[in-house]
Amino acid sequence: MKEKNAKRSSLGQRLLTYLQKNGMLRPGDRVGVAVSGGADSVALLLLLLELREKVGIVLSVVHFNHKLRGKASDADEKFVKKLAAKHGLEFHCSSLHVAKKAKKERANLEDAARRARYDYFRFLAESGACTRLAVAHTADDQAETVLAHLLRGTGITGLGGIHPVAGPVVRPLLDVRRSELRVYLRSRKQTWREDHTNRDTRRMRARLRKKLLPLLVKQFQPEIVSHLVTLANLAREDEAFWDAITEERVRHLAQKSDGRVQIAVKDLFKPWKEAETTERQEETRALSKRMVRQIVKEVKPRAGQLGALHVEAVLELARSGQSGSALSLPGGVHVRRERETLTFCGIAPAGEEADRDAACKYEYRIDAANGTRLVRVPELGCAFRFRVIDWPPKRGETSDMGTVLDRQRLRAPLVLRNWRPGDRLRPVGHRNAHKLKRLLNEKHINRWERDGWPVLTSGGVLVWARGFHVAAEFAADERTRSGMVIAEEKL
Repeated sequence: MKEKNAKRSSLGQRLLTYLQKNGMLRPGDRVGVAVSGGADSVALLLLLLELREKVGIVLSVVHFNHKLRGKASDADEKFVKKLAAKHGLEFHCSSLHVAKKAKKERANLEDAARRARYDYFRFLAESGACTRLAVAHTADDQAETVLAHLLRGTGITGLGGIHPVAGPVVRPLLDVRRSELRVYLRSRKQTWREDHTNRDTRRMRARLRKKLLPLLVKQFQPEIVSHLVTLANLAREDEAFWDAITEERVRHLAQKSDGRVQIAVKDLFKPWKEAETTERQEETRALSKRMVRQIVKEVKPRAGQLGALHVEAVLELARSGQSGSALSLPGGVHVRRERETLTFCGIAPAGEEADRDAACKYEYRIDAANGTRLVRVPELGCAFRFRVIDWPPKRGETSDMGTVLDRQRLRAPLVLRNWRPGDRLRPVGHRNAHKLKRLLNEKHINRWERDGWPVLTSGGVLVWARGFHVAAEFAADERTRSGMVIAEEKL
């Protein structure tokens, strides 16, 4: 190939250094270069062609046709396909009428286009067609992104802008100016396609590119782009440090089970043992906020943007909320305060929630006339052993009469099932029957732990519930001759 014998350009050498510094590509990687047909992506392809032998990678060309510009979009696709053929590269291509999809979903057109494009990149990575996807974001794109985040309102995370590596996607040109790429293409006598929508200043990105950045360069700071790129780099370094600290603190202080995360209020506000003074608490406030974000990230079942006001609402719930109070967050997350603990749980959409509720519904008939019966409950991931024992001769097998049912007082059918609203129980030691919901509340069993909570009925009457003494009218006493003991076991 011509590229193998070509002298490596100065820009190619810079790119090689950047690739090695960031560990973007490894020998043997199958790298799909995302080529739109524009100058930046075409330049990226030619530069990687220069380096492929040195880096030891296999290149292919990836193109996604958004169908946004009619014949022009199709012409872009043909241009890129021809470019791939010229260099003997495999060509991966997909298309979607993004405008129709965005309208149907009532979504922002640019966001819809980006999601569709990256969905295709993800498909290529998951299918094994490409191990890496190289995208041609430049230093100018980085500067525009940081400015856009500043104007919209952002924290340190947003200042990090575009990440050089995000899963299988790599961005080798983040330190290269757009103008440098055009000089490079002209030196190679390589043409490219122009997208006229990039000049449409009705779009914020185009306004930043055509109006704000030139104004800043001319009247305020000629090196504004490089300064913004440096700011993004520093912000990402700080963010990586904070992420490591936050993950360690959440792992150490929070308890995770069944898709829920619980953390004590005191641990949320004092994540360090040394944080005993008011001044020290103020210093750790940033970490408290990050812990909230980390926990929400771990439990949320779907996409949703958590804003600063949402985080403040969670901290206010922890600071002064009443036990039992709750709030909902984007992404389907529910936060509830249970005395001195916050519980975070992902709530599925209505249809999925109904499926989950259905999955926690079960009912098993028990024939325990003699001996022992083991009933498996896959819905709970456990089993219950019903053992009939002589009473009182073997009373020593249990020291608490409140855990043993009088076998002679039980009536068919015996049914092990999930609890239901309206269930009532008078455990041994209680004067009156109470709704099981109230008893669960008194034990601080939250709404998520109650899903599928097991109970036993005899002739339709509740005689036992997990975690409580048996019903007083069915409990073994001095007149009992045959008892039933219930024990829970793991599957």
